[in-house]
Amino acid sequence: MKKVVAFVGSARNRLTHGAVRLFLERLQEQGAVDWEIVGLGECNLGTCRGCKLCFEKGEEFCPLKDDRDALIAKMEAADGVVFATPNYMFQVSALMKIFIDRLGFCGHRPRFFGKTFTSIVGQGIFGGGKIVKYLDFVGACLGFNVVRGSCVTACEPMTEGEARGIETTIARHARRFHKGLQRPAFPVPSLLMLMGFRLGRTKMKIELDMHNRDFRHYAEKGWFESDYFYSVRLGLVRKLVGSLFDRVAARASRNRQADACVAAQGFRGRHI
Repeated sequence: MKKVVAFVGSARNRLTHGAVRLFLERLQEQGAVDWEIVGLGECNLGTCRGCKLCFEKGEEFCPLKDDRDALIAKMEAADGVVFATPNYMFQVSALMKIFIDRLGFCGHRPRFFGKTFTSIVGQGIFGGGKIVKYLDFVGACLGFNVVRGSCVTACEPMTEGEARGIETTIARHARRFHKGLQRPAFPVPSLLMLMGFRLGRTKMKIELDMHNRDFRHYAEKGWFESDYFYSVRLGLVRKLVGSLFDRVAARASRNRQADACVAAQGFRGRHI
């Protein structure tokens, strides 16, 4: 049986929450699925202070002691994860953004490989498509296998036509997600994902050292020498393109270090 957990960034149990519940019910009709809805409005999540301790020393040094780790544990225990949010001023809600910001170190050190992700956006008018793309990109950065999300539109009170439209959209989405749960857990990465890995790891290798948690994590995982985050057979084209990304990142990092050195010398010269 697959386990799916949905995180809802809305304090109102209306359109977004209803769409998520409908999605999980339709998903359950596709096969054996155990699901849970987590309302972020009911969780204790502090706002990120930008101290960067999670990046530099480790997430355990975060000064905010709240529900973050318990929510991460739910994702780690699940086969599938859903991020759902209302469209507030053409972006995710504050509750969802706080949650995403607190997962920032997981973007630096992805950990949700082999798990399937999707998103749901509820809105009254328009603009939700861009939010879906943003959330799906966040899911990819965290290491998930991403199934394209969906946006549902309705005003209050909801009309019969809007209800039918939501039912159709969510049913299709549930079928897509169910197929995603059955696909290989560790697929060959897209060129975009390969680029992100190679550029990031090469920059890190040149500019950081063992004093930095990101560097230590990559070293411990063997990511500085690997083709990708996990063991996967890359074709010739991806191997060549990956090597090109490494060279581009190395040149950019060395140029940046040289510019920083010149700038530092100039700064010291002005203060002698």
